[in-house]
Amino acid sequence: MSDIYHILNRGVDKRKMFLDKQDYFRFIHNLFELNNQDIVYYTFYDFQRFDKNKDIECPYIKKKPRKLLVDIYAFCLMPNHYHLLLSPKIEKGIPKFMQKLNMGYSKYFNQKYGRKGTLFEGRYKSILIKEEAHFYHLPYYIHFNPLDIEFSGWRERKLKDYNKALEFLNNYRWSSHLDYLGKKNFPSVTSREFLLTVFGGEDKYKDSISGWLKEMAIDGIKELILE
Repeated sequence: MSDIYHILNRGVDKRKMFLDKQDYFRFIHNLFELNNQDIVYYTFYDFQRFDKNKDIECPYIKKKPRKLLVDIYAFCLMPNHYHLLLSPKIEKGIPKFMQKLNMGYSKYFNQKYGRKGTLFEGRYKSILIKEEAHFYHLPYYIHFNPLDIEFSGWRERKLKDYNKALEFLNNYRWSSHLDYLGKKNFPSVTSREFLLTVFGGEDKYKDSISGWLKEMAIDGIKELILE
C-alpha cells in the first residue's frame, strides 16, 4: 500500500468553483479522464451531450485502458472547495495528477464563464495520513462535508435531526459516499477495495454512518482535515 494523502483545494478568495450541475459533472469527469499517465487529448467537446444519468465511465471515454497516476479512494466536491483521498501509483503521481486536474478544470471554467486568471487560491494542500486509525475516520469526515450546506452545526454535535441529515447525504451526488453505500453513482472514479476492507464492506459502512455522525470523532483528526 502506497502512502495515502488527504488533499484539499479551494477557490481563490473562497469563491465558488462549481456554479451549476454541469460544473460538478465536468470536475468528476476530469477525476476519471485525467487520471492517466498518457497524454489525454480532449478539449471542450459539447458537454451538454453528456448523459447526466449515467456513470462517468461513458463509451466516449473508454477508448483504451488507463495507466493510472493515482488511486482515488474518496472525494467530495463542495461549492468552493474539494477534498480528495489519494495514493500515488507511480513516482510523483500525485503532483502530476493534481497539475492536470487543476489546470484542466481551470481552463474549462474560465472559458465557460469568460474569465481570466487563477481559479484556485494557490497550490493544493496535502497531508500524509500516518496513523492507521485515521484511515477509518477521515473518509467519513470527507463524505460528511456536504452537511455544511444545510447543517452548519454538525461538526460541534449540534445536529437535531440525524435522519434528515443522513437523508441529505444520501441525496448528495458530488462525492464518493453513495458508491461506498453500494449505490452506483460514479463507481469508475474510485478505487474502493482498500477502504471497504477497513469499513468491513458496504453494509457495515452504511450501518456505521449514524453512529459516527453522533459520536463525531473530529477531535482525533483535526491535524488532517486541512480546514
